[in-house]
Amino acid sequence: MMAEGALDPLVREMIYIAVSTANGCSYCIHSHTAAARAKGMTDAQHAELLDVIGLAGQTNHLVTAMQIPVDPEFDVGSC
Repeated sequence: MMAEGALDPLVREMIYIAVSTANGCSYCIHSHTAAARAKGMTDAQHAELLDVIGLAGQTNHLVTAMQIPVDPEFDVGSC
């Protein structure tokens, strides 16, 4: 799964970091951050990744709490 594909290995590691953060898995956050750094992730990229994770988490909680419906143009069916 983490091998070469349509997404490059660094992007895969960064996605793994984001999902691990959402799931609260410290082990995976640390191991995939190390793997991403080994694949070339810079301090600036890591900082921006954390910014995106934080923004997405806060927005998700707010929208859920406010029960804001999905805009029709974004509704791709039930998940």
